[in-house]
Amino acid sequence: MRLLTHLRHVDLAVPDYDKQLDFYAGVWGLTKVAEDSGISFLAAEGSPEQYVVRLRKADEKRLDLVSYGAASREDVDTLAEELLAGGVQLISQPGTVDTPGGGYGFRFFDVDGRTIEVSADVEVRRHRKIEEKESIPVKLSHVVLNSPDLNRTREWYERHLGFRLSDTLSSPHMGEVMHFMRISNQHHSMALAKGPHTSLHHISFEMRGIDEYMRGSGRVIRAGYRKIWGPGRHMAGDNTFTYFLDPHGNTVEYTTELELLDEDTWHPHVYDFSRPEVTDQWGTANPMNELVAKESFNDPDRGVFIAPPV
Repeated sequence: MRLLTHLRHVDLAVPDYDKQLDFYAGVWGLTKVAEDSGISFLAAEGSPEQYVVRLRKADEKRLDLVSYGAASREDVDTLAEELLAGGVQLISQPGTVDTPGGGYGFRFFDVDGRTIEVSADVEVRRHRKIEEKESIPVKLSHVVLNSPDLNRTREWYERHLGFRLSDTLSSPHMGEVMHFMRISNQHHSMALAKGPHTSLHHISFEMRGIDEYMRGSGRVIRAGYRKIWGPGRHMAGDNTFTYFLDPHGNTVEYTTELELLDEDTWHPHVYDFSRPEVTDQWGTANPMNELVAKESFNDPDRGVFIAPPV
């Protein structure tokens, strides 16, 4: 039974807080909706979520947590009971969520030691339709996480959180390097990437359409931020991509037109990412190579709890 409904927000700890806040609330196009002593909450104008990114001032860069929605308090309680029965370590018991919009939820560690939050009954934010040529994010699209043991992490998310595999990237030389995982008919809300250590790979933001995606990409380029890869169009998920580095070296993506699946008939593909048309159908992006790949390995996330094998 699938108890998660969607991705809510991704929370980051950052040493240079002011620089990061200027980036996300400025050129990247999010809206600061609340701030209190070194913590800020940033919303996407087209999203009903209270916020899609939380920034926290800290001495060391890290991924604080990834938050998912559930349909009801009962589903939150059911998931907590199932995780406990499955030997997953809870950080908190289900209860009131003390962040903008409130709600009812709890936190726990995944198999790689990341903090995951699940919540329901969060107040819906007043949002609006993004207009034509308005090149700001509509919503949070997906998050990609680096894992040193790709299939252990995939199996954990399938077993404990009801994720299903949509597609896999592989190559003759490296084997499997990425699994695209879903909790709805959206091709992926999360992907898992094979990396040398546990860390954030990238955070992706959905734009209104192709024109808005290109305009936004151009704005970030003109503002002088480093473009890693793009613009192009992936084969797995059929979505557009342009990847940038935020001021602290986290990879962030503008995307649009992520594929919606017929889950009853879908069968996962294994794509050979050494073929250029797999990584970029259009052929417009700079070639994917080791240097591009290493940018998204990110720094080792020493903030994670080292969980026992589950």
